[in-house]
Amino acid sequence: MPRVLDRADIQGNVIRSYRFPKARYLFLHIDSEKAGRRFVEAIRPRITTDEPWTVKSHSDGKAEKPKVTFNLAINFYGLIALGLPTSTLRDLPSEFIDGMAARAGILGDDFPGGDGLKKWDPVWRESDGACKVHMLVSLNAQMSPDGTAVPELAGATQWVIDQCAKGGMRILEGHGSGRAPYQDSSVLLVHQPDGTAVATPKEHFGFTDGFGDPAFEGQYPAEAEMEDAVGGGKIRPDQTWAPLATGEFLLGYPDEAQETPPAAMPFSLTRNGTFMAYRKLHQNVASFHECISKTARDYAATHRVSADQANEIVRAKMVGRWSNGVPLLAAPTWDAWQAFNAEEARARASGNPSAIGDIERRYVDFKYRSDSEGAKCPLTAHLRRANPRDMLDPAGPHSKSPNGSVLNNRRRILRRGLPYSPTPTPLALDDSTEQGIIFIALCASLFRQFEFVQQQWIQYGLDFRAGNDTCPLIGNHGKGARFVIPGDPAANTDPFVCDGLPQFVEMRGGDYFFVPSLTALRLIGMGIVDPT
Repeated sequence: MPRVLDRADIQGNVIRSYRFPKARYLFLHIDSEKAGRRFVEAIRPRITTDEPWTVKSHSDGKAEKPKVTFNLAINFYGLIALGLPTSTLRDLPSEFIDGMAARAGILGDDFPGGDGLKKWDPVWRESDGACKVHMLVSLNAQMSPDGTAVPELAGATQWVIDQCAKGGMRILEGHGSGRAPYQDSSVLLVHQPDGTAVATPKEHFGFTDGFGDPAFEGQYPAEAEMEDAVGGGKIRPDQTWAPLATGEFLLGYPDEAQETPPAAMPFSLTRNGTFMAYRKLHQNVASFHECISKTARDYAATHRVSADQANEIVRAKMVGRWSNGVPLLAAPTWDAWQAFNAEEARARASGNPSAIGDIERRYVDFKYRSDSEGAKCPLTAHLRRANPRDMLDPAGPHSKSPNGSVLNNRRRILRRGLPYSPTPTPLALDDSTEQGIIFIALCASLFRQFEFVQQQWIQYGLDFRAGNDTCPLIGNHGKGARFVIPGDPAANTDPFVCDGLPQFVEMRGGDYFFVPSLTALRLIGMGIVDPT
């Protein structure tokens, strides 16, 4: 029987990605417990839940799609400031209590030079030994035709400012190099001659992003659950797809171990909530393109292909997808990619839903069992490290009794967030430009899911037969950082080593937050959290 979730109790940014093109993140400090609880009570009726929307009318009983969404998350120091009982606080996960900055060494955020934390935005730096950030208010907004956010975003921001002006609360400045009072982010846009703007799925390095988010039980309507699990769920021993257990992403439900992990009391405080890792990741775009160009010249000379082909091939091998998002397992060579693109163009031109659906499925429906040596997609490509799918099957790639993705199922995270930059124009070419991605991970266990992936798979290469080599895209690139493109025995090609990789991505700050349910927000706001 399909799991039914209480969507009115769950914050909307947990179960689904809003896919709004604009976002604004405001970070608040609580000076007074009473004021903090008052703010929680004031924002609670405005919180966007996971109840379904409609974009047409109210005739189907659904709420109208909002222009702006409201969501709230609270870190450990925020829960202290709100007066939660000690017996509740002490039962929260240790990594959540520590906070992200204290675990920089575990996460690989102490970038080369030893001054990684000094590069964090001022808002994240401690003042007088006390953590300044307590709450995160997330505002996701629709876009006007000219590419700016709808006016309702300014109104929502002003509402938060007005609430803090009542006393006992502060909105914190210090985002980026200036004194900005909040962090804005936006999809990258292409402006048209008529003054309108079109949203793109690109990030600053030029890759199409947003594929492969996990699918779990109860996340989608029953009739669509199995379809959405393809590529996003777990791989069963019979090689079919199934949704992951709800408890991997929502607290209070059984997880993939068929356990409901212990949680802080009362149970109603944590049930239907989750944990969040908020990370501001700066992208050194100029260094990335310079490194790719240099490496591509060497690759072109070695493999006797054109410079343009070499540039695309190196980028694809490093990430695991071609620049337009086509996975290497669906199109492992330049010629196969060109054929895939032509087939997709024909399918979309025909308007045939079946043909379009088949193409779209191939963007996500692939496994690594047939590519155990990485000839198609390198074992250490970013995509493969972040989600190894069935690559780590303990039975081995040639077993007649595979276990599917059993070792990967407990490491999945929900991804949210958008790019940020001074202007939402793709592919700025200066490392000093304030540009990158606001990366948000949601999961039931920060330690077992987010931190494991970040530490063991992104910052360490042993599981991928690469020793200490880190992820070629977002890893901590110390001296001598490299990436190996395996040779292909079928094509009689030798391995190719991309060496001297500079730092492509750097942390600019972040923290761990708890995303409470609406029930939990009521308990917190009313000051009636009772752990007994």
